[in-house]
Amino acid sequence: MTINFDKNNDGLVPAIIQDITTKNVLMLGYMNQEAFNKTQETQLVTFFSRSKNRLWTKGEESGNTLQLVAIELDCDQDTLLIQVKPNGPTCHKGTDTCWNRENTENYGFLSNLESVIKDRISNANATSSYVASLFAKGVNKVAQKVGEEAVEVIIEAKDENDELFLNESADLLFHYLLLLQAKGFELKDVVNVLKSREK
Repeated sequence: MTINFDKNNDGLVPAIIQDITTKNVLMLGYMNQEAFNKTQETQLVTFFSRSKNRLWTKGEESGNTLQLVAIELDCDQDTLLIQVKPNGPTCHKGTDTCWNRENTENYGFLSNLESVIKDRISNANATSSYVASLFAKGVNKVAQKVGEEAVEVIIEAKDENDELFLNESADLLFHYLLLLQAKGFELKDVVNVLKSREK
């Protein structure tokens, strides 16, 4: 890996810090060759602090270190993407990230859909929302609906109509997310079980 530390005439390159699990960007720091070498040597992310004018290992005072997992170099060889396992909050203000965001896993559209389902359960009148209405009938009714949707997916899988198969699959996934809520769980709980099975 040949890093262009001389591009900006200060011997520093930006180092973007990303959580290896959540893929969230945690912070931005700067490294010189010495900081880069120390990071590789100790496996703890070390920056060159422009304000302190010295090397600074993240967490050296707070204990909230960044355990190195991988380093990638961009196409211009002047910016680093450093993937880490954070040990505690990353920001010096005590937040998970320097953008005051929670460092939680996000599954894109599915996480947004899960949030909509939660919101409809907690805020909507049972008569004005399908989700709230079904949820109000209890876990057995929600589970029954998941079973019905699963059967419909199986039936459509045996036919040649891909559009119907995909629509029934979407219905199944939607109702499964609702069932998770009814049982007091979230998608991340299922993902954690799948991760625990990795070999």
